[in-house]
Amino acid sequence: MAHLDLVALIVEDYDQAIDFFVRVLRFELIEDVPSTTNDGRPKRWVVVRPAGGTTGILLARPDGEYQQPAVGHQFAGRVGLFLRVDDFDAAYARMIDAGVAFVTPPRTEPFGRVAVFVDIAGNRWDLLGPRLARLFTFETGVPVLERTPAVLRALLLDLPADWITATEGPNTWSPFDVVGHLIHGER
Repeated sequence: MAHLDLVALIVEDYDQAIDFFVRVLRFELIEDVPSTTNDGRPKRWVVVRPAGGTTGILLARPDGEYQQPAVGHQFAGRVGLFLRVDDFDAAYARMIDAGVAFVTPPRTEPFGRVAVFVDIAGNRWDLLGPRLARLFTFETGVPVLERTPAVLRALLLDLPADWITATEGPNTWSPFDVVGHLIHGER
């Protein structure tokens, strides 16, 4: 088995980034320990993770001139990280109150409610609500309803006539009557 454990995010300052992710986004601080770079210089190993999540973010400071321009631009201006929450409206309101900059208003997409925000470094994220259930629409429903009469006929084929025409008493419908209404009521 394999899973994505960490994603590195380059930030200017460890402590400001920890504050943003823990206080504002309500992530958990998983690790904050001294470490060293590949060539032996001191650094910190800082990992944050959404509460209940399995993939964490390694907060890393830029290591040299080459990495400095990547702060806030790791995804070339595109949304590169996606934070899914159980209660979109509550998370959105809480983040607005905490001063998070949203660059789009909330909207509804097939994959859920979404609004784009910017993290402490300037990277764009999608705040995502729960996935929406597929909603019944006229356009998606008509093909299903057009198949219904054939399906109902097939279900009743070869059933005993006394079962198909039986009722539960006066003023009740038989399976034959119900299916007939379904078939002819759709046209």
